[in-house]
Amino acid sequence: MLSCFSHFKLSISKIFLALFILSLPAISYAKVEAYSFDNPEQENTYKQLIAELRCLVCQNQNLADSNAELAQDMRRKTYDMVKQGKAADEIVDFMVARYGDFVMYRPPVKSTTLLLWFGPVVLFFIALSIVIVIYRKQKLKADIEISAQQKQRVHSLLDDES
Repeated sequence: MLSCFSHFKLSISKIFLALFILSLPAISYAKVEAYSFDNPEQENTYKQLIAELRCLVCQNQNLADSNAELAQDMRRKTYDMVKQGKAADEIVDFMVARYGDFVMYRPPVKSTTLLLWFGPVVLFFIALSIVIVIYRKQKLKADIEISAQQKQRVHSLLDDES
C-alpha cells in the first residue's frame, strides 16, 4: 500500500513539474514597458491618455490594460509625443485622425456620433412608453371585467328576489 502512495506522489510531482515547464514560455513573452519622463506632469499626461484611449484590437480595454501589439505601438507613439512636449489635445487629435473616433472612450458629440450619444436615451423612452401603454391596457381590461362581473351579480340578485 505504501508503494502505491510513493508512486502517486511521484506522479503528482511530475505533473507539477510539467505544468511549471509549460508555463515558462508564457512568462518569457511577458513584456514590461518602462518609460522615463522629464517631469511628473508628462508622466501624468501619459497615464491619463493611455487610460482614456481605447485599444482597437481588444475594443473593451484601454491602452493601459491591453497587451496587443497595436496597443503597444499606440502607447509608444503616445510616449514619444508626450516627450516631444505635445499637449494632450494634440495627441488625442492625432490618434483620432489616424484611427477614428472609436479610439476614444468618450467621443465628441457630432453628427456621426448622435446615435451613440442619444440612442440609449431614445430607446429608454420608447421602452417606457411601451410599458405604460401595456399597463394602461391591462388596467382598462381589468376594469371592464370587474364591471361585467358586477353586472352579472346584480342581475342574479334581482332574479333571486323576484
